[in-house]
Amino acid sequence: MAKTLSVRVSDNVYDRLNQISKKTMRPKSFYLNEMLQLYIDEFEDAYLAWERLNDINTTYYTSSEVRKKLGI
Repeated sequence: MAKTLSVRVSDNVYDRLNQISKKTMRPKSFYLNEMLQLYIDEFEDAYLAWERLNDINTTYYTSSEVRKKLGI
């Protein structure tokens, strides 16, 4: 089931979204949904990377240490 989401955007973004919506005769929500689907994976990946960088149990290796561990 679809959910409703309210979002505040700049005037510029709103105008551009409104233009493309009128030109294509598709609702603005169609484009917002498409954009969210395209980029949500990237934001999730970035947040996961940020969490891992801030994990106090994370071990960091230099490139030479990695090569040595891998035997290359």
